[in-house]
Amino acid sequence: MIAAMRLFATCAVLVALACAAPAQQRSPLPPAAGGDVAARVGDRTITLSEVDDRWQQTQPANRAQAMQQLYDGRRQALEEIVSEMLIAEAAQAKGLDPDKFTEGEVARRIQPVTEGQVIAFYQGNQSQMQGRSLASMTPAIRRYLEEDRRATAYRALVDELRKGGPRVEMVLDAPRYEVAVAPDDPSLGGANAPVTVIEFSDFQCPFCLRVAPTLKRLHEAYGDRVRIVWKDFPLTSIHPEAFKAAEAGQCAREQGKFWEYHDRLFANQQALQPEFLKKYAVELGLDAAAFNACLDTAKYAERVQEHMGIGNALGVASTPSLFINGRLLAGAHPYETFVAIIDEELQRAARP
Repeated sequence: MIAAMRLFATCAVLVALACAAPAQQRSPLPPAAGGDVAARVGDRTITLSEVDDRWQQTQPANRAQAMQQLYDGRRQALEEIVSEMLIAEAAQAKGLDPDKFTEGEVARRIQPVTEGQVIAFYQGNQSQMQGRSLASMTPAIRRYLEEDRRATAYRALVDELRKGGPRVEMVLDAPRYEVAVAPDDPSLGGANAPVTVIEFSDFQCPFCLRVAPTLKRLHEAYGDRVRIVWKDFPLTSIHPEAFKAAEAGQCAREQGKFWEYHDRLFANQQALQPEFLKKYAVELGLDAAAFNACLDTAKYAERVQEHMGIGNALGVASTPSLFINGRLLAGAHPYETFVAIIDEELQRAARP
């Protein structure tokens, strides 16, 4: 049963979370970085640290993906081990077999799938149905929703056991990157917040649009404990209007209205040509003459390029890509995913 729960927790329908240019081939997972010897050439020793430094210089996106994949695999395995330990202890306290305990606890937490939920899922994902009718897809949709609820119930059980059981401290750390932040980069939250979320984003990317309300919600929930910083990363190969929109955002920043303009651009992703960019500036009460001159002269094109260069050096390959205290989170993940990482970082900052 526990193995089945792990399957439900990690499988289901693959959902795209980010805009990405054509993918690059990934290398195999790297060995752990450190001072170990990788090779000797005569009297010269080459260490893994040196190899990793060269890898970072020549293929930063490839290395970031591989290091993140290594961490994600380890973290998933660690979560499974911790969950099994908590379940085994709780089951023993009740004199039950762990599998039977899990089955009973999960069963009482599962909410039944209604016909309305099946219909809503079908209507919300018609692009993936390949023209199939609701009647033909209903059994598969129902199975998916039931498995998703089972996975949710299992996670709820483990969360309850974590809160009421022995203290769990995750010491395994994620890969971290230093991200350069300029004093005038658009930001929300306290300048000295213990957690900084840096977003590399693209105004024409639908997944960046999807994550925008999540970041706003985080700002409202955490206030000055979390600082959210914007970095431009227009994917010019697939979003032809994104670069000029990024310049326009910087022109709005110059007049102190970046976030208002940011919201307006995301609300009008299908209309980001220069005439619309200027129209939005007028609607928001910006100095039109100053804004138009800023945009027409490409005043901030170099700044946008600089942001892109920072992202490229970090291995950013898709948008949105976010760094939470240096930890990479690529894609428009759910609010709960951000909360889990931010809470971990707040706890880490509070340690002596």
